Amino acid sequence: MRFGTDGIRGRANIELTPSIALDLGRAAARVLGAPLAVVGGDSRLSTPMLEAALVAGLSSEGVEVHRLGLAPTPAVAFEAARLGAMGVVVSASHNLYHDNGIKLFAPGGTKLPDDVETRIEAALAELDGPAARDPGPIRDTPPGDGYVEHLLDALEGRTLTGVRVVVDAANGAASGLVADVFQRSGADVVVVHATPDGTNINAGCGATDPAALQALVTAERADVGIALDGDADRLIAVDELGAVIDGDHTIAICALDMHRRGLLRHDTVVVTVMTNLGFRLAMEETGIHVVETKVGDRYVLEALLDGGYTLGGEQSGHVIFPDRATTGDGMLTALALLDVMQRSGLALSELAAGAMTRLPQVLVNVPVSQPRPHVADELRAEIRAAEATLGSTGRVLVRASGTEPLVRVMVEAETHELARSTADEIARHVHGDVRGDR
Repeated sequence: MRFGTDGIRGRANIELTPSIALDLGRAAARVLGAPLAVVGGDSRLSTPMLEAALVAGLSSEGVEVHRLGLAPTPAVAFEAARLGAMGVVVSASHNLYHDNGIKLFAPGGTKLPDDVETRIEAALAELDGPAARDPGPIRDTPPGDGYVEHLLDALEGRTLTGVRVVVDAANGAASGLVADVFQRSGADVVVVHATPDGTNINAGCGATDPAALQALVTAERADVGIALDGDADRLIAVDELGAVIDGDHTIAICALDMHRRGLLRHDTVVVTVMTNLGFRLAMEETGIHVVETKVGDRYVLEALLDGGYTLGGEQSGHVIFPDRATTGDGMLTALALLDVMQRSGLALSELAAGAMTRLPQVLVNVPVSQPRPHVADELRAEIRAAEATLGSTGRVLVRASGTEPLVRVMVEAETHELARSTADEIARHVHGDVRGDR
Protein backbone atom coordinates (compact mmCIF):
# COMPACT_ATOMS: atom_id res chain seq x y z
CA MET A 1 0.00 0.00 0.00
CA ARG A 2 1.33 3.44 -0.95
CA PHE A 3 1.10 6.83 0.73
CA GLY A 4 -1.36 9.34 -0.69
CA THR A 5 -1.94 13.01 0.04
CA ASP A 6 -2.54 12.31 3.73
CA GLY A 7 -1.08 8.99 4.83
CA ILE A 8 -2.54 5.72 3.60
CA ARG A 9 -6.25 5.12 3.28
CA GLY A 10 -8.60 2.39 2.08
CA ARG A 11 -11.57 0.17 2.81
CA ALA A 12 -11.05 -1.12 6.35
CA ASN A 13 -10.39 -4.85 6.66
CA ILE A 14 -10.34 -5.21 2.86
CA GLU A 15 -7.78 -2.77 1.46
CA LEU A 16 -6.37 -1.64 4.80
CA THR A 17 -5.97 -4.77 6.89
CA PRO A 18 -4.49 -5.53 10.32
CA SER A 19 -1.48 -7.19 8.67
CA ILE A 20 -0.76 -4.01 6.70
CA ALA A 21 -1.08 -1.94 9.89
CA LEU A 22 1.27 -4.32 11.71
CA ASP A 23 3.91 -4.09 8.99
CA LEU A 24 3.52 -0.31 8.68
CA GLY A 25 4.16 0.06 12.41
CA ARG A 26 7.34 -1.99 12.08
CA ALA A 27 8.56 -0.12 8.98
CA ALA A 28 7.81 3.30 10.47
CA ALA A 29 9.68 2.36 13.66
CA ARG A 30 12.77 1.39 11.66
CA VAL A 31 12.80 4.45 9.40
CA LEU A 32 11.87 7.10 11.96
CA GLY A 33 14.03 5.63 14.70
CA ALA A 34 12.11 7.16 17.60
CA PRO A 35 12.15 5.29 20.91
CA LEU A 36 8.66 6.60 21.78
CA ALA A 37 5.40 6.76 19.81
CA VAL A 38 2.04 8.30 20.69
CA VAL A 39 -0.96 6.68 19.01
CA GLY A 40 -4.55 7.88 18.77
CA GLY A 41 -7.53 7.36 16.53
CA ASP A 42 -11.05 8.35 15.64
CA SER A 43 -14.39 6.71 16.36
CA ARG A 44 -14.69 4.25 13.45
CA LEU A 45 -15.67 0.65 14.06
CA SER A 46 -12.34 -0.51 12.58
CA THR A 47 -10.07 1.87 14.49
CA PRO A 48 -9.44 -0.31 17.58
CA MET A 49 -8.61 -3.30 15.33
CA LEU A 50 -6.12 -1.38 13.19
CA GLU A 51 -4.69 0.45 16.18
CA ALA A 52 -4.03 -2.82 18.00
CA ALA A 53 -2.11 -4.19 15.01
CA LEU A 54 -0.19 -0.95 14.53
CA VAL A 55 0.77 -0.77 18.20
CA ALA A 56 1.92 -4.39 18.07
CA GLY A 57 4.15 -3.57 15.12
CA LEU A 58 5.71 -0.59 16.88
CA SER A 59 6.22 -2.52 20.11
CA SER A 60 7.79 -5.48 18.31
CA GLU A 61 10.52 -3.12 17.09
CA GLY A 62 11.27 -2.00 20.66
CA VAL A 63 9.30 1.27 20.55
CA GLU A 64 7.55 2.40 23.73
CA VAL A 65 3.94 3.17 22.83
CA HIS A 66 1.58 5.58 24.59
CA ARG A 67 -2.00 4.90 23.53
CA LEU A 68 -4.11 8.06 23.71
CA GLY A 69 -7.39 6.36 22.78
CA LEU A 70 -10.05 8.48 21.05
CA ALA A 71 -8.09 11.59 20.10
CA PRO A 72 -8.16 14.24 17.35
CA THR A 73 -5.26 14.23 14.90
CA PRO A 74 -3.98 17.60 16.22
CA ALA A 75 -4.03 16.24 19.79
CA VAL A 76 -1.75 13.40 18.71
CA ALA A 77 0.52 15.91 16.94
CA PHE A 78 0.54 18.08 20.09
CA GLU A 79 1.58 15.15 22.27
CA ALA A 80 4.23 14.12 19.74
CA ALA A 81 5.65 17.64 19.84
CA ARG A 82 5.49 17.81 23.62
CA LEU A 83 7.24 14.49 24.12
CA GLY A 84 9.56 14.52 21.10
CA ALA A 85 7.85 11.31 20.00
CA MET A 86 6.68 10.02 16.65
CA GLY A 87 2.91 10.22 16.24
CA VAL A 88 0.45 7.85 14.63
CA VAL A 89 -3.24 8.47 13.94
CA VAL A 90 -5.72 5.83 12.83
CA SER A 91 -8.34 7.79 10.90
CA ALA A 92 -9.76 8.33 7.44
CA SER A 93 -10.55 11.95 8.26
CA HIS A 94 -13.70 13.02 6.36
CA ASN A 95 -14.49 9.60 4.82
CA LEU A 96 -17.41 7.51 6.01
CA TYR A 97 -16.93 4.77 8.56
CA HIS A 98 -16.19 1.86 6.22
CA ASP A 99 -12.88 3.49 5.23
CA ASN A 100 -9.92 3.99 7.50
CA GLY A 101 -6.39 5.29 7.27
CA ILE A 102 -3.08 5.75 9.03
CA LYS A 103 -1.26 9.08 9.33
CA LEU A 104 2.30 9.33 10.55
CA PHE A 105 4.07 12.22 12.24
CA ALA A 106 7.81 12.56 12.56
CA PRO A 107 9.31 12.94 16.03
CA GLY A 108 8.18 16.39 17.12
CA GLY A 109 4.76 16.24 15.49
CA THR A 110 5.23 17.26 11.84
CA LYS A 111 3.91 15.28 8.89
CA LEU A 112 6.41 13.27 6.88
CA PRO A 113 8.05 14.64 3.73
CA ASP A 114 7.78 12.62 0.52
CA ASP A 115 11.28 11.17 0.73
CA VAL A 116 10.66 9.72 4.20
CA GLU A 117 7.39 8.15 3.03
CA THR A 118 9.31 6.60 0.14
CA ARG A 119 11.82 5.13 2.59
CA ILE A 120 8.99 3.65 4.68
CA GLU A 121 7.46 2.09 1.55
CA ALA A 122 10.85 0.56 0.75
CA ALA A 123 11.21 -0.72 4.32
CA LEU A 124 7.81 -2.40 4.05
CA ALA A 125 9.11 -4.49 1.18
CA GLU A 126 12.21 -5.55 3.09
CA LEU A 127 10.82 -6.55 6.50
CA ASP A 128 12.33 -9.59 8.14
CA GLY A 129 12.37 -10.61 11.79
CA PRO A 130 11.90 -7.99 14.53
CA ALA A 131 14.96 -5.84 15.14
CA ALA A 132 14.45 -5.59 18.91
CA ARG A 133 15.38 -8.18 21.50
CA ASP A 134 12.53 -7.13 23.79
CA PRO A 135 9.20 -5.54 22.84
CA GLY A 136 8.61 -1.94 23.80
CA PRO A 137 6.20 -1.26 26.68
CA ILE A 138 2.63 -0.27 25.83
CA ARG A 139 0.91 2.23 28.11
CA ASP A 140 -2.59 3.70 28.10
CA THR A 141 -2.10 7.44 28.60
CA PRO A 142 -5.23 9.43 27.71
CA PRO A 143 -4.45 13.08 26.89
CA GLY A 144 -4.44 15.27 29.96
CA ASP A 145 -5.57 18.86 30.21
CA GLY A 146 -2.51 20.12 28.37
CA TYR A 147 -4.07 19.94 24.92
CA VAL A 148 -7.19 21.86 25.96
CA GLU A 149 -5.06 24.53 27.66
CA HIS A 150 -2.99 24.76 24.49
CA LEU A 151 -6.16 25.43 22.48
CA LEU A 152 -7.37 28.12 24.88
CA ASP A 153 -3.98 29.85 24.71
CA ALA A 154 -5.03 31.03 21.24
CA LEU A 155 -7.33 33.54 22.98
CA GLU A 156 -4.33 35.14 24.74
CA GLY A 157 -6.30 35.60 27.95
CA ARG A 158 -9.43 36.93 26.26
CA THR A 159 -12.80 35.17 26.44
CA LEU A 160 -15.67 34.54 24.06
CA THR A 161 -18.32 35.65 26.53
CA GLY A 162 -21.54 36.53 24.73
CA VAL A 163 -20.77 34.50 21.60
CA ARG A 164 -23.36 31.82 20.87
CA VAL A 165 -21.85 28.96 18.87
CA VAL A 166 -23.18 25.65 17.58
CA VAL A 167 -20.46 23.01 17.18
CA ASP A 168 -20.90 19.91 15.00
CA ALA A 169 -18.37 17.29 16.14
CA ALA A 170 -19.07 14.96 13.16
CA ASN A 171 -19.51 12.05 15.61
CA GLY A 172 -15.75 11.89 15.43
CA ALA A 173 -12.56 12.13 17.42
CA ALA A 174 -13.36 15.45 19.12
CA SER A 175 -16.79 14.37 20.38
CA GLY A 176 -15.64 14.17 23.98
CA LEU A 177 -13.69 17.44 23.93
CA VAL A 178 -15.70 20.12 22.15
CA ALA A 179 -18.10 20.97 24.96
CA ASP A 180 -15.26 21.44 27.45
CA VAL A 181 -13.15 23.54 25.07
CA PHE A 182 -15.86 25.99 24.06
CA GLN A 183 -17.45 26.23 27.50
CA ARG A 184 -14.06 27.08 29.00
CA SER A 185 -13.60 29.75 26.32
CA GLY A 186 -16.63 31.52 27.77
CA ALA A 187 -18.86 30.91 24.74
CA ASP A 188 -22.49 29.86 24.97
CA VAL A 189 -22.19 26.53 23.18
CA VAL A 190 -24.59 24.00 21.69
CA VAL A 191 -22.92 20.72 20.70
CA VAL A 192 -24.44 18.35 18.12
CA HIS A 193 -23.34 15.10 16.48
CA ALA A 194 -21.10 14.14 19.39
CA THR A 195 -22.40 10.62 20.08
CA PRO A 196 -20.23 8.30 17.98
CA ASP A 197 -21.38 4.69 17.60
CA GLY A 198 -18.68 3.37 15.27
CA THR A 199 -20.65 3.85 12.08
CA ASN A 200 -22.04 7.40 12.19
CA ILE A 201 -18.79 9.37 11.79
CA ASN A 202 -19.25 12.07 9.10
CA ALA A 203 -22.68 10.63 8.26
CA GLY A 204 -24.96 13.55 7.39
CA CYS A 205 -22.86 15.87 9.54
CA GLY A 206 -19.48 17.50 9.93
CA ALA A 207 -17.36 19.63 7.64
CA THR A 208 -18.28 17.69 4.51
CA ASP A 209 -22.04 17.92 5.09
CA PRO A 210 -22.90 21.13 7.00
CA ALA A 211 -26.54 21.42 5.84
CA ALA A 212 -27.98 20.39 9.22
CA LEU A 213 -25.65 22.82 10.98
CA GLN A 214 -26.74 25.66 8.70
CA ALA A 215 -30.37 25.11 9.65
CA LEU A 216 -29.55 24.78 13.34
CA VAL A 217 -27.51 28.00 13.48
CA THR A 218 -30.45 30.06 12.27
CA ALA A 219 -32.94 28.12 14.42
CA GLU A 220 -30.81 28.67 17.53
CA ARG A 221 -30.16 32.32 16.61
CA ALA A 222 -26.47 31.55 17.02
CA ASP A 223 -23.64 33.85 16.03
CA VAL A 224 -21.67 31.11 14.30
CA GLY A 225 -21.59 27.41 13.55
CA ILE A 226 -18.45 25.28 13.57
CA ALA A 227 -18.32 21.95 11.70
CA LEU A 228 -15.33 19.70 12.35
CA ASP A 229 -14.41 16.63 10.34
CA GLY A 230 -13.93 13.11 11.68
CA ASP A 231 -10.43 13.65 13.04
CA ALA A 232 -10.98 17.35 13.88
CA ASP A 233 -8.00 18.73 11.97
CA ARG A 234 -10.15 21.08 9.92
CA LEU A 235 -13.35 23.09 10.05
CA ILE A 236 -16.01 24.66 7.93
CA ALA A 237 -17.81 27.61 9.54
CA VAL A 238 -21.40 28.83 9.15
CA ASP A 239 -22.26 32.50 9.62
CA GLU A 240 -25.23 33.88 11.56
CA LEU A 241 -27.33 33.91 8.35
CA GLY A 242 -26.71 30.21 7.72
CA ALA A 243 -24.17 30.67 4.90
CA VAL A 244 -21.14 28.39 4.65
CA ILE A 245 -17.74 30.00 5.26
CA ASP A 246 -15.04 27.78 3.76
CA GLY A 247 -11.32 27.62 4.45
CA ASP A 248 -10.48 30.32 1.92
CA HIS A 249 -12.67 32.86 3.72
CA THR A 250 -11.41 31.76 7.14
CA ILE A 251 -7.78 32.15 6.06
CA ALA A 252 -8.55 35.52 4.45
CA ILE A 253 -10.23 36.81 7.63
CA CYS A 254 -7.32 35.66 9.80
CA ALA A 255 -4.71 36.95 7.32
CA LEU A 256 -6.20 40.44 7.23
CA ASP A 257 -6.51 40.52 11.03
CA MET A 258 -2.91 39.39 11.53
CA HIS A 259 -1.71 41.82 8.85
CA ARG A 260 -3.37 44.75 10.64
CA ARG A 261 -1.84 43.70 13.96
CA GLY A 262 1.64 43.19 12.51
CA LEU A 263 1.53 39.45 13.18
CA LEU A 264 1.56 38.18 9.58
CA ARG A 265 5.27 37.54 9.24
CA HIS A 266 6.72 38.76 5.92
CA ASP A 267 3.14 39.77 5.00
CA THR A 268 2.78 36.36 3.42
CA VAL A 269 0.15 33.61 3.54
CA VAL A 270 0.53 30.06 2.19
CA VAL A 271 -2.32 28.31 0.34
CA THR A 272 -2.71 25.48 -2.19
CA VAL A 273 -3.53 25.42 -5.87
CA MET A 274 -7.20 24.80 -4.97
CA THR A 275 -7.58 28.20 -3.29
CA ASN A 276 -10.11 30.43 -5.01
CA LEU A 277 -8.80 33.11 -7.36
CA GLY A 278 -10.87 35.64 -5.43
CA PHE A 279 -8.62 35.00 -2.41
CA ARG A 280 -5.52 35.79 -4.42
CA LEU A 281 -7.03 38.99 -5.81
CA ALA A 282 -8.09 40.13 -2.31
CA MET A 283 -4.64 39.48 -0.84
CA GLU A 284 -2.96 41.28 -3.74
CA GLU A 285 -5.16 44.31 -3.18
CA THR A 286 -4.12 44.43 0.49
CA GLY A 287 -0.41 43.95 -0.18
CA ILE A 288 -0.25 40.41 1.17
CA HIS A 289 1.97 38.00 -0.78
CA VAL A 290 0.57 34.53 -1.56
CA VAL A 291 2.76 31.41 -1.70
CA GLU A 292 1.13 28.45 -3.48
CA THR A 293 1.73 24.72 -2.84
CA LYS A 294 0.41 21.37 -3.97
CA VAL A 295 -2.79 20.11 -2.34
CA GLY A 296 -2.14 18.71 1.13
CA ASP A 297 -1.66 20.44 4.46
CA ARG A 298 1.79 18.88 4.85
CA TYR A 299 2.97 20.84 1.81
CA VAL A 300 1.48 23.99 3.31
CA LEU A 301 3.38 23.33 6.54
CA GLU A 302 6.64 22.72 4.67
CA ALA A 303 6.32 26.09 2.93
CA LEU A 304 5.39 27.81 6.19
CA LEU A 305 8.46 26.46 7.96
CA ASP A 306 10.79 27.04 5.02
CA GLY A 307 9.72 30.68 4.71
CA GLY A 308 9.20 31.45 8.37
CA TYR A 309 5.57 32.43 7.75
CA THR A 310 2.75 32.47 10.30
CA LEU A 311 -0.45 31.45 8.47
CA GLY A 312 -1.47 28.99 5.79
CA GLY A 313 -4.10 26.48 4.86
CA GLU A 314 -6.52 24.92 2.42
CA GLN A 315 -9.94 25.70 1.03
CA SER A 316 -11.15 22.44 2.63
CA GLY A 317 -10.68 23.97 6.08
CA HIS A 318 -7.21 22.87 7.15
CA VAL A 319 -5.68 26.02 8.64
CA ILE A 320 -2.21 26.07 10.19
CA PHE A 321 -0.80 28.58 12.66
CA PRO A 322 2.78 27.24 12.84
CA ASP A 323 3.68 29.37 15.86
CA ARG A 324 0.96 27.49 17.75
CA ALA A 325 0.65 24.04 16.16
CA THR A 326 2.43 21.61 13.85
CA THR A 327 -0.69 20.68 11.89
CA GLY A 328 -4.19 21.90 11.08
CA ASP A 329 -6.52 22.00 14.07
CA GLY A 330 -10.24 22.64 13.65
CA MET A 331 -10.85 23.72 17.25
CA LEU A 332 -7.79 25.97 17.36
CA THR A 333 -8.87 27.63 14.11
CA ALA A 334 -12.40 28.04 15.41
CA LEU A 335 -11.17 29.83 18.52
CA ALA A 336 -8.95 32.10 16.41
CA LEU A 337 -11.85 32.95 14.10
CA LEU A 338 -14.25 33.64 16.98
CA ASP A 339 -11.59 35.79 18.61
CA VAL A 340 -11.44 37.96 15.47
CA MET A 341 -15.23 38.31 15.61
CA GLN A 342 -15.15 39.25 19.28
CA ARG A 343 -12.36 41.82 18.93
CA SER A 344 -13.76 43.41 15.76
CA GLY A 345 -17.37 43.55 16.94
CA LEU A 346 -18.41 42.36 13.47
CA ALA A 347 -20.67 39.48 12.53
CA LEU A 348 -19.04 36.60 10.67
CA SER A 349 -21.00 37.47 7.52
CA GLU A 350 -19.54 41.00 7.62
CA LEU A 351 -16.01 39.74 8.16
CA ALA A 352 -16.34 37.28 5.28
CA ALA A 353 -17.77 39.86 2.89
CA GLY A 354 -14.98 42.30 3.72
CA ALA A 355 -12.21 39.72 3.39
CA MET A 356 -12.70 38.46 -0.18
CA THR A 357 -15.18 37.96 -2.99
CA ARG A 358 -15.35 34.36 -4.10
CA LEU A 359 -15.34 33.77 -7.85
CA PRO A 360 -17.74 31.08 -9.10
CA GLN A 361 -16.01 27.71 -8.87
CA VAL A 362 -17.10 24.35 -10.26
CA LEU A 363 -15.51 21.06 -9.26
CA VAL A 364 -16.19 17.93 -11.29
CA ASN A 365 -14.98 14.59 -9.93
CA VAL A 366 -14.29 12.00 -12.63
CA PRO A 367 -14.03 8.39 -11.42
CA VAL A 368 -11.09 6.49 -12.92
CA SER A 369 -10.18 2.82 -12.76
CA GLN A 370 -6.42 3.40 -12.78
CA PRO A 371 -4.27 6.12 -11.15
CA ARG A 372 -3.70 9.14 -13.39
CA PRO A 373 -0.88 11.08 -11.69
CA HIS A 374 0.07 12.91 -14.90
CA VAL A 375 -3.43 13.73 -16.07
CA ALA A 376 -2.71 17.47 -16.27
CA ASP A 377 0.16 16.83 -18.69
CA GLU A 378 -2.09 14.56 -20.76
CA LEU A 379 -4.67 17.35 -21.10
CA ARG A 380 -2.24 20.24 -21.47
CA ALA A 381 -3.65 21.43 -24.82
CA GLU A 382 -7.26 21.37 -23.59
CA ILE A 383 -6.33 23.22 -20.39
CA ARG A 384 -4.43 25.93 -22.25
CA ALA A 385 -7.32 26.48 -24.64
CA ALA A 386 -9.76 26.83 -21.75
CA GLU A 387 -7.50 29.26 -19.88
CA ALA A 388 -7.17 31.43 -22.99
CA THR A 389 -10.95 31.71 -23.13
CA LEU A 390 -11.30 32.50 -19.40
CA GLY A 391 -8.61 35.21 -19.33
CA SER A 392 -7.29 36.82 -16.14
CA THR A 393 -10.52 36.28 -14.18
CA GLY A 394 -10.58 32.52 -14.63
CA ARG A 395 -8.48 29.49 -13.80
CA VAL A 396 -8.33 25.75 -14.57
CA LEU A 397 -6.88 23.05 -12.35
CA VAL A 398 -6.83 19.34 -13.23
CA ARG A 399 -5.28 16.88 -10.78
CA ALA A 400 -5.51 13.32 -9.56
CA SER A 401 -6.99 12.92 -6.08
CA GLY A 402 -4.50 11.77 -3.47
CA THR A 403 -7.14 9.99 -1.37
CA GLU A 404 -9.75 8.60 -3.81
CA PRO A 405 -9.80 7.04 -7.35
CA LEU A 406 -10.82 10.32 -8.96
CA VAL A 407 -9.54 13.01 -11.27
CA ARG A 408 -10.64 16.44 -10.06
CA VAL A 409 -11.41 19.12 -12.64
CA MET A 410 -11.76 22.58 -11.07
CA VAL A 411 -12.67 25.71 -13.03
CA GLU A 412 -13.14 29.30 -11.82
CA ALA A 413 -14.72 31.95 -14.02
CA GLU A 414 -16.64 35.23 -13.92
CA THR A 415 -19.94 33.34 -14.11
CA HIS A 416 -21.06 29.97 -12.82
CA GLU A 417 -22.38 29.04 -16.25
CA LEU A 418 -19.00 29.60 -17.90
CA ALA A 419 -17.20 27.69 -15.14
CA ARG A 420 -19.66 24.78 -15.46
CA SER A 421 -19.47 24.50 -19.24
CA THR A 422 -15.65 24.71 -19.21
CA ALA A 423 -15.32 22.08 -16.47
CA ASP A 424 -17.71 19.71 -18.22
CA GLU A 425 -15.83 20.06 -21.50
CA ILE A 426 -12.48 19.24 -19.90
CA ALA A 427 -14.01 16.38 -17.90
CA ARG A 428 -15.20 14.78 -21.13
CA HIS A 429 -11.57 14.27 -22.05
CA VAL A 430 -10.92 12.31 -18.87
CA HIS A 431 -11.68 8.59 -18.95
CA GLY A 432 -14.72 7.59 -16.85
CA ASP A 433 -18.24 8.74 -16.04
CA VAL A 434 -18.49 12.39 -15.05
CA ARG A 435 -20.09 13.30 -11.74
CA GLY A 436 -20.48 16.99 -10.93
CA ASP A 437 -20.21 17.70 -7.24
CA ARG A 438 -21.08 21.39 -7.32
